[in-house]
Amino acid sequence: MKRLLIVVDMQNDFITGSLGSIQAEKIVPNVKAKIEEYKKNGDDIIFTRDTHFDDYLSTQESIYMPVIHCIIGTEGHELSGEMDTEGCRVLDKYTIGSLELAKEVADGDYDEIELCGLCTDVCVISNTLIHKAQLPEIKVTVDARCCAGSSEENNKAAFMTMIMCQVNVTNF
Repeated sequence: MKRLLIVVDMQNDFITGSLGSIQAEKIVPNVKAKIEEYKKNGDDIIFTRDTHFDDYLSTQESIYMPVIHCIIGTEGHELSGEMDTEGCRVLDKYTIGSLELAKEVADGDYDEIELCGLCTDVCVISNTLIHKAQLPEIKVTVDARCCAGSSEENNKAAFMTMIMCQVNVTNF
């Protein structure tokens, strides 16, 4: 069975930086353990990085989230030093949901895809639903212990939406 783990936006700005939270900090050990599990089994892992430029405040996204974050070349853009990326693909994504990532995953001939990371109610759900729509017969899983959202209420709503869209949400 060919499996893929997608670690979504485990970046400094989402953990301890401009959009950081205690909830995000709390999932870091769980995400580390998940990465170790996949590496031990020889499965593929892709890390995504939310990627913006100095003109972020003039973008459509900034209308809804007017907080400067994940500017390329800054420490906030970098993945947490707790993430073991050795031997893994790191993909900069310039949109909340990445069609480039979806194409790469579709070309990978995977039997199962699992996603985790930040933020559940924005980038995790967007990428999860893109994969579910593109590959409806592939098992798509999200481990709730390895995700954090912008709030507890939004986190729960995102998991409920994923469940309704036939995503396997574990540890919820």
